[in-house]
Amino acid sequence: MQSWIRAVPLLYEGYHEGLLHKVAALRKTQTIYPEQRDIFRALALTPLPAVRVVILGQDPYHGEGEAHGLAFSVPDGTKTPPSLRNIFKEVASDIYADNPPTFSNDLSCWARQGVLLLNAALTVEAGRAGSHKKLGWHALTGQIVATLSQEYRHLVFLLWGAHAHAKGSFINTQNHLVLKAVHPSPLSAYRGFFGCRHFSQTNTYLEEHGKEPISW
Repeated sequence: MQSWIRAVPLLYEGYHEGLLHKVAALRKTQTIYPEQRDIFRALALTPLPAVRVVILGQDPYHGEGEAHGLAFSVPDGTKTPPSLRNIFKEVASDIYADNPPTFSNDLSCWARQGVLLLNAALTVEAGRAGSHKKLGWHALTGQIVATLSQEYRHLVFLLWGAHAHAKGSFINTQNHLVLKAVHPSPLSAYRGFFGCRHFSQTNTYLEEHGKEPISW
């Protein structure tokens, strides 16, 4: 987390502390996901210098026991959410010729390889998708994306769905690979997520620029 605090102005200024206090106050009357200790888990598992790929989500899962601080990820033993199931289907087709290994619902293995699994909003009220989009998270996560774009070269940004596409304005497309598709939700996956081949394109780009590919 310290590498992020040093590099991202809003973190350095303590902006996130105010957000954490807001969320803590809301927890007195509401059920909020994820747990307080997991809000910044994506940053903790993927230090700034380690980032190779950024996958942007909208906000945490809003069902009990699902959100644990990583976009699209849930703890092992939890039922696979539909969007994550579709992500695995695309990985299987794109990387493994439909003969994949057993996938883990906990995407920590991706995070530890340098895949930043960042939601645009880092908290949500139980049962209310998008409920914290105006809490102040978007300013912070937008600045995180902008910092990555400005300070590094040859990263891959995977933008799935309208909320993620909006973050594209922070990215210098001359210095990075930006891949866009519809959201992997069952409501949209058949309109362009399936067959996008983002995972193989990511690895090809990383290898072309002297970086290790991701073991998806």
